[in-house]
Amino acid sequence: MYSRSRLIAKYLRYYFTASNGRGHGTHSPFIFEFITKVLNDKKTYPEYETVENLRNRLLTDRTMLNIEDLGAGSSVSAGKQRTVASIAKHAAKSKKYGQLLFRMVKHYRPRNIVELGTSLGLTTSYLSLGDRSSKLVTLEGAAEVAAFAKKNFEELGLTNCSVIKGDFDDTLPICMESLPSLDLVFLDGNHRREPTERYFSQLLPKIHSDSILVFDDIYWSQGMEEAWKFIKEHPAVRCSVDLFFIGIVLFRKEFHEKQHFSVRF
Repeated sequence: MYSRSRLIAKYLRYYFTASNGRGHGTHSPFIFEFITKVLNDKKTYPEYETVENLRNRLLTDRTMLNIEDLGAGSSVSAGKQRTVASIAKHAAKSKKYGQLLFRMVKHYRPRNIVELGTSLGLTTSYLSLGDRSSKLVTLEGAAEVAAFAKKNFEELGLTNCSVIKGDFDDTLPICMESLPSLDLVFLDGNHRREPTERYFSQLLPKIHSDSILVFDDIYWSQGMEEAWKFIKEHPAVRCSVDLFFIGIVLFRKEFHEKQHFSVRF
């Protein structure tokens, strides 16, 4: 993981070189629509309160969970046990990005959604509530965390999502076999270069022109930054959007030449 000072330096470089996030000067109709109607949608949807109420409860939950960390590990705690409150505080995606994923699902209506890295299920809940008619499969390596997330889904009445427990190397192929195509994928489960690149390659057979892949923490470490570069440069990727804390890749055939956008968010 990059040091805090180095991460801040990278963020400042991104902030001052990225477009202003209003869509001005964007020649791609798809990206212009994404910026103006999804990224900058300032409406307060009732689903936001549903998930944030859950987050607030989790932030006070002292239940201890055993963690089988199969990824790059936690920058906060290297222990085998962590409280729910600690996971909610340090491992869960912030509401800003959870709500962006909600708006992406609401706007693009993906039929099949996959998430690598359930954690406590906060981001999963945003994805699920974006379109209750979608099918959402979320993968989690830690069994006790997955079971806890499943209870949260039951509490919120999320009937369109299912949890698969186990190492992604074992569970991703099972997940892939169960879905005819992948419309939206959020990868937030392993912050290392080789597995991230490998999962991306494994997803490609089920990708189509309208598929959207979202990668978390693309500047978390040198390895993740290198993985992001590899993914952006892959021949199948036609367009990428860099929001610093997440990266989005598109496969749309309308992009005759590869395009990369860095957008302030």
